[in-house]
Amino acid sequence: MRPEPYDLPVTLDRRDGPHGEVVLRRRGGVHEIIVNGCFLMDTSDGRSERLLIDAAFAALGADGGRRRAGPPSLLIGGLGAGFSLAHAAARPGWGPITVVEREAAIVDWHRRGPLGEITAAALADPRSVILVTDLLTRLRDSDDRYDALCLDIDNGPDWTVSPDNDSLYTPAGLALCRARLTPGGVLAVWSAKPSAAFEDSLRNAGFNGVRTEEIQVARGVPDVVHLAVRPA
Repeated sequence: MRPEPYDLPVTLDRRDGPHGEVVLRRRGGVHEIIVNGCFLMDTSDGRSERLLIDAAFAALGADGGRRRAGPPSLLIGGLGAGFSLAHAAARPGWGPITVVEREAAIVDWHRRGPLGEITAAALADPRSVILVTDLLTRLRDSDDRYDALCLDIDNGPDWTVSPDNDSLYTPAGLALCRARLTPGGVLAVWSAKPSAAFEDSLRNAGFNGVRTEEIQVARGVPDVVHLAVRPA
């Protein structure tokens, strides 16, 4: 259910986190997450977040994709409204699912707040683990490898709400992503608009199979998922 234009937002919670102010609002039947005064995401749809997961899973079975036996492991960067986690946990084909979310408030709104309507079953799934930490810190400090990285931490490589997230899309950030993937593993990055420059960055970072999948939205340019494969 999308909010009507005349629906006025109601603030449900406001917290100061390590990266600024995080606000949860309700507008009609839709919940919105606002970061430092900028709209980040809401619960009105979730199609592109689900595409993020499905596209990564499909790419694992494509030529040049993962060939290891057993269910693939998944790292989701950004809990957000929870559509990506809920969709992944609803698919039995995934193995361990790790979610990295740096805002403790967002995790709390899922565990004890209204966003639990989306993720309650996923959070109860024994495959799911939530880590409250910065994504780049996790990529840098952990030796764990994953068969898929599905990243949705901002509005995309060309339009970040939080300047702290810019470095994820740099050569150094993409090198960290590549290092945390198994051979043949898939990187999937959500974006609010297509970016030819980011496709070039992925190729320059040593990824194969770089492509972009689109999902149409009601107005404006389509949301997209950028896909890339670490060479096997």
